[in-house]
Amino acid sequence: MEVNKTSTINFSEVYNLGNLVNYQEGSVISRQLIKRKEGTVTVFAFAEGEGLSEHTAPFDALVHILDGEAKITIDKTDYHMKNDEIIIMPADIPHALYAEKQFKMLLIMIKTS
Repeated sequence: MEVNKTSTINFSEVYNLGNLVNYQEGSVISRQLIKRKEGTVTVFAFAEGEGLSEHTAPFDALVHILDGEAKITIDKTDYHMKNDEIIIMPADIPHALYAEKQFKMLLIMIKTS
């Protein structure tokens, strides 16, 4: 089966999300799985101590922690998250992510109302 131009993985194939990206010391690794005008699905691996500084996005985003432990700050409130927990980062609200321990996450960004 071919990879569709809106995806970096094959359609109708089973994957283990945690195996789609690997940890690399001192780095944040990402792999965009689906890219469409309506939204994106991206898997990330954060090395311990790495993160994304505070920023805003014009769209709602759902974060699903796949492995490890993360601190996610939304509007100056810290959320300490671990495996299988989810949180929604609302559009236009400042947020940041920090790897208290290395972690992997799935980010689903919805770009339509």
